Amino acid sequence: METQKKNYVLPIAMMFALFAMISFVTGLQNPMGIIVKNQFGASNFMSQLGNAANFIAYAFMGLPAGLMLQRIGYKKTALAAVAVGFIGVGISYLSGLMSSFSVYLIGAFVSGFSMCMLNTVVNPMLNTLGGGGNRGNQLVQFGGSLNSLAATIVPVLVGYLMGNAAQATISNAAPALFIAMGIFALAFVVMLVMEIPEPFALTNEKSAEKNEHSALSFRHFVLGTVAIFVYVGVEVGIPNFANLFMTTDLGIDTTVAGSVVGTYWFLMLIGRFAGGLLGAKVSPKAMLSTVASAACLLVVCAMLCPVSAVVSMPVFQSDISFGMAQVPVSIMLLVLCGLCTSVMWGGIFNLAVEGLGKYTSAASGIFMVMVCGGGILPLIQGLVADHAGYMMSFWVVFAGVLYILYYALAGHRNVNTDIKVD
Repeated sequence: METQKKNYVLPIAMMFALFAMISFVTGLQNPMGIIVKNQFGASNFMSQLGNAANFIAYAFMGLPAGLMLQRIGYKKTALAAVAVGFIGVGISYLSGLMSSFSVYLIGAFVSGFSMCMLNTVVNPMLNTLGGGGNRGNQLVQFGGSLNSLAATIVPVLVGYLMGNAAQATISNAAPALFIAMGIFALAFVVMLVMEIPEPFALTNEKSAEKNEHSALSFRHFVLGTVAIFVYVGVEVGIPNFANLFMTTDLGIDTTVAGSVVGTYWFLMLIGRFAGGLLGAKVSPKAMLSTVASAACLLVVCAMLCPVSAVVSMPVFQSDISFGMAQVPVSIMLLVLCGLCTSVMWGGIFNLAVEGLGKYTSAASGIFMVMVCGGGILPLIQGLVADHAGYMMSFWVVFAGVLYILYYALAGHRNVNTDIKVD
């Protein structure tokens, strides 16, 4: 056992780094939306196209990524994901040199392929490297914490690099892109030379069996896929449009705005720690209904609160410390939503796959496809923002959270218990 731990220290470290990179590269689309809005004179709708391209890639790659994992194993899938990620971020860098909005979108789309593949492989690989059981789960939880930490840092970092938002270009974000490319390159080399266990090689005996039903035969799972689609859109839409509102309408410095948005992701980190501690004592239904109710209240209050009402709130700064920033109360309320969104994914997933038995693995692949909601819902919110203003656009977020509350209270019930799942 000691030999196994020693041998896998380096690949575990690389998996932690890739876990963080999933959030880092995805989170780049938040401040990049501000850059392209100013550099290319884009509308709010168009400023979200990069984010949309990144997430819509999940709709194309979710199921193929699962098949890759089955067919070629963890190591080769991870290597392919890292290579695609390097190319995607490289294209984003080239878009800055070429000052091309279309090339920027291509880079975001290619990066989305990589993030989907990494999401598919990193969780089970960490569990395997840890030997499964409590140790494997512990590694996954540590990886999730680093994922949240990266999401906290990226808007602060790029906000600092941007300087004056009105004059910022994609090239200003080059140092962040170089960091991403460097980590991808290092991870590829390490993964290439390391031995990685492949405990779940494909056996076609079971895969050849034909089932009368599927995961989609369960009403509560179908409603759950809608909930996860909506959730990712809500999680992304809140910080994206809070950032746009602060830098565009309120004239708040991009570094300060980035710190405020970074605090949203920091609160998600805190919420995930708390959710992990309470998970054994509080049911997914109770946890999800509580945070969804709180999010509904926070979003409504944020929309109704006058922008003239300001407050000093602690924010996560670029020097990895806390300071005070003066922002509208509505912004602070939206940032607090990070505590609510932090545990929604796990709650929705647990409720949706409850009672699926042998259909759970296929259900996980479908869930990955529905992550594309993180690109589609912000586009809708962008259209509303273009025609009705930023704060009114948060009615889209409210509608999404209201649906999640419905799912927690009623939609999660399994009404298809007659289907055989063993």
